[in-house]
Amino acid sequence: MADLPDLLPLAEAQRRVLDGVSALPTEVVGIAEAGGRVLAEPAQSALTLPVWINSAMDGFAVRAAEVASATRAQPVVLRVLGEVPAGRAPDLAVEPGTALRIMTGAMMPDGADTVVPVEQTDAPAGASEIPATVAVYVPTSSGENLRLPGSDVSAGALLLDAGRSLDAAAIALLAATGHGSVHVYRRPRVAVISTGDELVAPGEPLGPAQIHDSNSYALAAQAVEAGAEVRRLGVAGDTLAALVDMLRGAVAWADVVVLSGGVSLGAHDHVKAAFAELGSLSLWRVAIKPGRPFAYARAQVDGRSVALFGLPGNPVSVFVTFELFVRPVIRQLEGRLVAFDRPTRMARLTQPMRGSSGRHTIARVILAADPERPDGLVARSSGGQDSYMLGSLAKANGMIFIPPDADLPAGAEVVAWELRARD
Repeated sequence: MADLPDLLPLAEAQRRVLDGVSALPTEVVGIAEAGGRVLAEPAQSALTLPVWINSAMDGFAVRAAEVASATRAQPVVLRVLGEVPAGRAPDLAVEPGTALRIMTGAMMPDGADTVVPVEQTDAPAGASEIPATVAVYVPTSSGENLRLPGSDVSAGALLLDAGRSLDAAAIALLAATGHGSVHVYRRPRVAVISTGDELVAPGEPLGPAQIHDSNSYALAAQAVEAGAEVRRLGVAGDTLAALVDMLRGAVAWADVVVLSGGVSLGAHDHVKAAFAELGSLSLWRVAIKPGRPFAYARAQVDGRSVALFGLPGNPVSVFVTFELFVRPVIRQLEGRLVAFDRPTRMARLTQPMRGSSGRHTIARVILAADPERPDGLVARSSGGQDSYMLGSLAKANGMIFIPPDADLPAGAEVVAWELRARD
């Protein structure tokens, strides 16, 4: 064992993995396909929004001065000339003593300077015939219930900066300002491979000494959540030749290849050798628990640099090392400004927890509101912390970081990552 490298500290391993990783090339996609993508250049508005004065209410376009005295006891009664539906320019003007029924978003007609909401009149709500007259019960001032040109966005204004993730609000803004397509970074392509002769597909009957392949399905789900385009390539047998053959196919397509299993010191653990054959091995063995066996390499393929990750075989170790190392690389490749995006908080332990000798311990926990501190969090173990225990992993909504050699009492403060919304 004398040739084993020293365990690399967590922060140094993360720095090395991210070193030199830059955003992928850009592409233009239709606005309908842009959700979840990252904007590659600033977006400006070609339009003023609203473009014209429009109604903020379903109601009646009137002259404010004519309804100034309106009360429920003495309503102001106006003759209704017609209506202005959304999507049609008004063909009538409001004259003295008259009103036009108007829909939300419809263009204001000439002669009117305010809108009386339908619920402040005697007109029926909902679908109905245009009334001959309308009784107004409440005065409305000039300009009330109107949307004015430029009150939202001015032509030429910066809408979104480069690096913005295009969520629903951003998509709505871009679409409303006339952007039929946008310039975004290409999605990272992630190939997922499991290793091990013992693995069979979920749902298949298990033979002697066999287990279901959960790792590749979990990794694919994590990669999709991080924003990647994913291919599951199946299970590589426990030979170097089989692994290298599958890896060659993976790197021809992928920007990132993630393997699970075969990365430790067993007689059939070939990942490190396979990585060395295809690329340049950067690190192996990290000072964390779970997840100490970990390999990272880069392969040059047709002018592209492909990241190769060898994760441990135990499913909890796979989940944790993906969060610590693979997810940040995917995010940096897709042009996101923050690689480590999990919400990070301080949490107070509700029970004693012990760290590992010489290694950071990443424990799976349930985070909840701290009853003793506003805006504070408490953390309790989600269950067994062994690296094969998926039941407690599924219960967890966070991970905490226990420093090496630490023996923490209840009440101690720890760094916590929130993995999903708290119940």
